[in-house]
Amino acid sequence: MRAAGSLAEIRLLLRRFARERDGVSAVEFAIILPFMLLLYIGSVEIGEGYQIQYQVTETARTVTDLASQYISLNSSTMTGILNASSTIVSPYSSSNMIVTVSQVQVNAAATTGTVYQWSCSLNGTKRTVGSSVTLPSNLQAPTSTIYLVYGEVSYPYTPTLGGGISGTITMKQTAWFYPRLVSSIPWNGSSC
Repeated sequence: MRAAGSLAEIRLLLRRFARERDGVSAVEFAIILPFMLLLYIGSVEIGEGYQIQYQVTETARTVTDLASQYISLNSSTMTGILNASSTIVSPYSSSNMIVTVSQVQVNAAATTGTVYQWSCSLNGTKRTVGSSVTLPSNLQAPTSTIYLVYGEVSYPYTPTLGGGISGTITMKQTAWFYPRLVSSIPWNGSSC
């Protein structure tokens, strides 16, 4: 008889446990909290990544645009143009960002161009004069020889909290501009 009594007691305890609602919200919160934190931290990291990508795009466009506005360039002018990149990418660090600006000559019906007269770089290696550059499809096949200012920016981004998971992500952007005041921008003075 003792076994039947304890079976009835167990059933009674299980029914009372099933009706009890006092700790349900605490258990639900404990289950949901890790997912909510992951969602919040992930959205902050993604937002910061998009902001840096935007800054990299603006840096490429601005530095290339500045160089395209001169009738001739020299080392001190180009240093000022390249150093403007740190202001553009601010408040993020520009110490590891590589900015390169080159003039590219494109011959009629060409799909590649060559670095012409000058190339300068900040925190990186400049392109060699005469080296080949692949053109984007919308710049290919000109009807005559043209000159373009080509800007490249590379930024190594390590997420603040997710860096251990994703590692460093290199964000890159390029920009192409026609020289505004002359057909080709000559280089005056010493090399960069």
